[in-house]
Amino acid sequence: MKNRKPIFYGWWLVAITIFTMSVVITPIFQGLGAFFVSLERHFGWSRTILSGAFSLSRAEGAILGPIEGYLIDTLGSRMAVLIGLLILGIGFVALSYTDSILWFYISFLIVFAGAGIGGFMPLIAAINNWFIRKRTTAMAIGMTGINLGGLLVPLLTFSIVSLGWRSTSLVIGIGALILAIPISSAIRNRPEEYGSKPDGIDEHEINEIESESPINLDEIDFTVKEALRTKAFWAITAAHGFSAVSAVTISVHIIPALTDIGISLQFSGVIVSIYTVVGVIFQLLGGYAGDKLSKTRLIAFFVTIQALGMFVVATVPNMSGAILFAVLYGAGFGGRIPLLTSIRGEYFGRKNFATIFGVSQVPMNLATMFAPIAAGYIFDVQGSYFIPFLGLSILNMLGAFSILLAQKPSHPNNATHIT
Repeated sequence: MKNRKPIFYGWWLVAITIFTMSVVITPIFQGLGAFFVSLERHFGWSRTILSGAFSLSRAEGAILGPIEGYLIDTLGSRMAVLIGLLILGIGFVALSYTDSILWFYISFLIVFAGAGIGGFMPLIAAINNWFIRKRTTAMAIGMTGINLGGLLVPLLTFSIVSLGWRSTSLVIGIGALILAIPISSAIRNRPEEYGSKPDGIDEHEINEIESESPINLDEIDFTVKEALRTKAFWAITAAHGFSAVSAVTISVHIIPALTDIGISLQFSGVIVSIYTVVGVIFQLLGGYAGDKLSKTRLIAFFVTIQALGMFVVATVPNMSGAILFAVLYGAGFGGRIPLLTSIRGEYFGRKNFATIFGVSQVPMNLATMFAPIAAGYIFDVQGSYFIPFLGLSILNMLGAFSILLAQKPSHPNNATHIT
């Protein structure tokens, strides 16, 4: 019997990413609104104050993004995940002892620093290193951890209601500390370090694959400086920033907005689960399509769908509107995520991927920095989320237009100018 080829390690890395994203992302992003509702009720803090912590975390991300990216490209994803999860655990333990605004802000910033160093970026950077042909598909599957984490939001809200927000935060923190070593130990940085090639391709397969596939297996790596000089970098960053503004604001305000119109805290978690399930489906569809079709057009399509979801939640404040929002938003949000990430790897290569991604987070995080606090302030003044959510719909449309300007750049060594 012919020996079966062993499973390519890149796919094990994808599985690790799914698990880690589920554990890390759920309490920070998908279930953040549940913590905010509990803190609001416990301390009587305004939503402007609560949203301010999230906005400060975006400023922190803008400052640390390039540093995090450089550390990942220099030290490797394994070390970054270890350091990040340890910091994350400490942050959640500190959050459980919150007794003042200052302590809440400090612990919240520690949580987000840990998530930035040890969460999304190092895991996706590792996948980018291990795949070329199936990069978008692999990223899409790995990122389902974000969506699968959303399925745990009802469990998170149940824990907060039953045990309290302090005990829930403490359990999450201890869990992150315990998982830091086994998760990071399972991560491998680059295939070349283990005598392998991206996608698990053997040398004799390369010519055959390149003759059949439009994807170039011999990618050219851009430096950060070279990437910054391209129109594509700024077009992608603008599109990502405009669309991310909605995701950031929704993560903070959607559960409070739903409870305001009479939906229970527990069922608000179900709404999050609905757009999570839809997001998983369209994330996988977007990933598969992204390896075969134009990424820019696909991104424009999905961001437009996300814009429609924001329009619905702004104009139809009832249960039917909430469900329709969940379907549209989930489809748009899920579809765009792997495409906006993998397009950077396709355009700028593998070597400096994390650093380039981190630098792009500076304007992106600055763009998202004020959205949650502005939404909270407008609600405190007007008692409604209509204007914030409608404004986010418009920004999404700007993002859909921006990505159409992102043509693949020529490397300066291969062209007289950069497009």
